[in-house]
Formats: sequence, C-alpha cells, structure tokens
Amino acid sequence: MQSYHRRMDPKLLELLVCPVTKGHLDYDRQRGELVSRSARLAYPIRDGIPILLEEEARTLSDEDLDRLPRRTPLV
Repeated sequence: MQSYHRRMDPKLLELLVCPVTKGHLDYDRQRGELVSRSARLAYPIRDGIPILLEEEARTLSDEDLDRLPRRTPLV
C-alpha cells in the first residue's frame, strides 16, 4: 500500500482552521491528519495537501480524543 503522507509546511498549518468550527487544527503526523478537537473530526492529508471537506473527514471517538496529546506541536 502506497503512503500518501508528506511533511506539512508549518507556515500553512498556522493559517488553516477547521471548516466546521473555524477553530484550531492539530497536526497528527503519525496518521497524516489535521485534527479538530471541537468538531471531533480528523481531516486527511494526501500528498501534502489537506483535504478540508467535512465529508472526507473521519469522526473521532472518545478514545481517539483521549489518545491525542494535549496540544500537537507543529514541527
């Protein structure tokens, strides 16, 4: 299976917000996702491009949220 993960530009990450809540997104480098804790959604990153569409996002369970660090560093 081919990996779609490519390093995200930290400057881009500072500008992006959740399209649902307009709130902060955390970068989950291991899963290649941008996480909106307030919307309980994880948006995929494919070939270094964040896919910020609600219908493409994965819904986060309570367990997913508990596993996340308090705040994900950008770099």
